[in-house]
Amino acid sequence: MLHAVIMAGGTGTRFWPESRAARPKQLLRMVGPGTMIRATVDRLGELIPPDRMLVATTAALAEKIGEELAELPREAIFAEPCKRNTAPCIGLAAIYISRRDPDATMAVMPADHVISPHATFQQAVSFAAELVDQRPGRIVTLGIRPSYASESFGYIERGEPICSAGTSGADRGEQEGRTGCAAAYSVKQFREKPDAKLAAEYLDRGTFYWNSGIFFWKAQTILDALAKHQPRMYERLKRIADAADSADFDEVLTREFTAIEGISIDYAVMEHANDVAMIEAPFDWDDLGSWQSLGRLRGTDARGNTITAKHLGINTTGTIVRGGDDHLLVTVGLKDCIVVHTPDATLVANKHDEESIRRVVELLEEQGWKEYL
Repeated sequence: MLHAVIMAGGTGTRFWPESRAARPKQLLRMVGPGTMIRATVDRLGELIPPDRMLVATTAALAEKIGEELAELPREAIFAEPCKRNTAPCIGLAAIYISRRDPDATMAVMPADHVISPHATFQQAVSFAAELVDQRPGRIVTLGIRPSYASESFGYIERGEPICSAGTSGADRGEQEGRTGCAAAYSVKQFREKPDAKLAAEYLDRGTFYWNSGIFFWKAQTILDALAKHQPRMYERLKRIADAADSADFDEVLTREFTAIEGISIDYAVMEHANDVAMIEAPFDWDDLGSWQSLGRLRGTDARGNTITAKHLGINTTGTIVRGGDDHLLVTVGLKDCIVVHTPDATLVANKHDEESIRRVVELLEEQGWKEYL
C-alpha cells in the first residue's frame, strides 16, 4: 500500500519575521486560505487515507501540527528530539511503516510546496507508485522542468525514456494520457546547486530538471540503502524502533537520534543509487523558498509590486509588501525591496539579497533576542 511521509520540521528562516520557531512557514497561510501543511495533506485527497500518513516534525511543533491536522491519528505526528536533516527522518519513518506494512511504498514530500492542480499531482503520485511496483528496488522522483536558470535548486539530469510495467512504447502513450504525466526517464545523475553560469547551461541543454525533493520507494529499499551506505545511522534508528513499545522509548529516542550525524537523503542515498527514475512533473510547482516566491504566485501590479497588506505606495516599484489589514504600510521611493510587518518586528530588505535574511536570524540568536526567533 501507498503511505505518505510529510517532512514538517523546517524553520523557514528566509521568511522571517513572519516565520518563527513556534510558527514556521508550514504553519503560515502564505498562499490560499489554509496553512502550507494543510494544503500538503489536502492535495493528496483520497489517494492516501489519514491512517497511512506520517508527519515528521519537531517536539516544539508537534502539538500545533496535530491540531492543524486533527483528522490524523495521534501516532501519525512524530516528533524528532532534534534536527538531523532528512535522511534520519526518512529512515526512521521507513522502519515504522515497514513494521505495519512490510510491502509498503512511501511517498516522501516536504510540507511547504505549492502545487496545482491537485488532480494532476495525484495522477503523478499514482504513476510514481506504479513505477516502484514494477521494480521494487527502484527509486522514483519528480523533476520540475526549469523556467529560469536558478542557482537555488539542485538539479537532476535525465537519461533515456522508460515505460511502466508491461507496457511497450506505444502502450505508454495511452498510459501517459491516463496518468496525465508528460514523461518518465531514467536518471543519469543528481547535481548540486550550480553557479549562475552552470545554471544557464543546464537551462539551455533542456535535459536538466529542478530536484523537487519528492521521492517514492519501497520502505525496504530505503532501509537497505541506509544499512549499506549509512550503517551507523541505521543501527541507531533500529535501536529506536526496537524500543517503540517500551517504557524507556523517549529516553532511547533522544539518546540515539541525537547521536546521529545529520545528513540529507540526497547525500546519504541518492548519490549512490543506480536504479532511479524521474517523472517530469505535469503540474505547477513552487517550493516557496523565499519572499520573492510571492511575486510568482500572487502576481504583480503594473509597477511590478506584490502587495498583501494595507498599503500606500509612492514611486514604489518591484517591491514585495506584506502585512496585516490593521496596520497601514507606506512606501516612498522604494525599488526592488521586501517590506514585511508583523506585530513585533519589521523587515526592510534588498530583494536581491534575500540570503542575508538567514543572517538576521543568526544575529538575533547571538544577541539573545529569543523573543524574535
